[in-house]
Amino acid sequence: MSKPNIVYIMSDDHCANAISIYGSRIAKVFQTPNLDRIGKEGAVLKSCFCTNAICSPSRASIITGLYPHKHGVKTLSDALDPELDTYPKRMQAGGYQTALVGKWHLHGVPQGFDYYEILPGQGEYFSPYFLDQTTDWEAVERFMDQQEDWSKVKNYGHFGQKHEGYVTDLITDKCVSWLEQRDQGKPFMLMCHHKAPHDDFEYHPRYERLFDDVEIPEPESLWEDKGHRSAGSREYGTTVSEKNPRRNAVTTMSRSGYPTGPLNLEGLDAVGRTKAAYQKYLKDYLRVVKGIDDNVGRLLDYLDKEGLAENTIVIYTSDQGMFLGEHDYIDKRWIFEESLQMPMLIKYPQEIKPGSIVEDIVTNVDFAPTLLDYAGLDAAANMQGRSFRKVIEGQTPDDWPNKVYYRYWMHMAHHDNPAHYGIRTKEYKLIFFYGLPLDASDALPEPTPASWELYDLRNDREELANVYDNPAYANVAQRLKEQLFEMKTEVGDGDDSYPELLGRVLETR
Repeated sequence: MSKPNIVYIMSDDHCANAISIYGSRIAKVFQTPNLDRIGKEGAVLKSCFCTNAICSPSRASIITGLYPHKHGVKTLSDALDPELDTYPKRMQAGGYQTALVGKWHLHGVPQGFDYYEILPGQGEYFSPYFLDQTTDWEAVERFMDQQEDWSKVKNYGHFGQKHEGYVTDLITDKCVSWLEQRDQGKPFMLMCHHKAPHDDFEYHPRYERLFDDVEIPEPESLWEDKGHRSAGSREYGTTVSEKNPRRNAVTTMSRSGYPTGPLNLEGLDAVGRTKAAYQKYLKDYLRVVKGIDDNVGRLLDYLDKEGLAENTIVIYTSDQGMFLGEHDYIDKRWIFEESLQMPMLIKYPQEIKPGSIVEDIVTNVDFAPTLLDYAGLDAAANMQGRSFRKVIEGQTPDDWPNKVYYRYWMHMAHHDNPAHYGIRTKEYKLIFFYGLPLDASDALPEPTPASWELYDLRNDREELANVYDNPAYANVAQRLKEQLFEMKTEVGDGDDSYPELLGRVLETR
């Protein structure tokens, strides 16, 4: 049998709740038929999670199969070591044609690709620049070396070529063009990386009327009383409402310079302002998602038309999840479900049964070994993840871990999220908000309170009841702490060089 082709489609900040096949409240008013098609013709993974819910660290984990403390990309400003082993490098060496189009966001020249056209940093939604093999990368590197905060740099597009049009359409155009010109005698691996739906949600004008006379359902937790939460988390994070005066959607979206037009708050009280901000936030976001869905349909149709679909693995995912008003949050970064969960849809007609549902836990460090497994290639010896190919087939190994270790390093930077780590099993989630910058790039120096939270996901999927201080859960908390510290040891994320952090652990246990 010939090796399968691979089309890996990844968006930025696309949560599972905004894909209709996942059946969230949003599916009542918004459908994603082309994304759903991947899941209907293949598998829907219901428990796919990231290990750090922020763009660059997750992207680095996806291609290396390593946790952030191992590959070194803990924050948005950390660069990926070009010498690290990655699955694109292994596929290229194994006879695959490899291509990358769209968002890269790993600071440097992409390695392991025969062809690439990437956006500089976040890139632009309209008339974006693309960098490619003709780019003067030494000049780019000199420019970036002069910047204090890489995560805020958006103005180095002038090193590339400007293309008129809308970024989601252009990325798809470039992917199809590369497919048409590829060497048809070799298998291919194409990474189609969309910028969308990253903020500020600049949708194409063709979607302007999409939600006329439609009200997006609100999540129950939009109005959550966070009194149950610990001191380490309850006052932080970017909110929809004005509860966080430093960062909130009401203030951001009411500005006259907001890309999709300012939010009109005239005559509204605090509740009305929250409701109005929620509706604008959701509608702008979903209009951008509609552009992704339409373009995924274009790519799927091309594969069908060219007779490639039968022997092509198609994956759709995102670099992490995204809050759409849950817990009164926007953005991501937290270990809470909507941020932690990655959508994962995969189809491969020769092997994956249509309509498959996968409940077992997989993480982004498992992606690289899985893709290499499908390609018939060996994973690197240092890759920390495992192939979930058998899991998709319903043959989950007896020793499959079914838990995820998570750590967010970028303490209080940009979106007021305290540094924390935790463990998520099938039944529970235990979180330690350690609230220190340590040595993480961009992290802000002011500490926040240290505290623990525990959620019983069997009875509280929405995470509305922190039961850490409930005596009935004392044994559960202790058992999860043991598992958490065992997993920290297992993945090599010891904190011996951070005595202040270890002190906070002891003080709060």
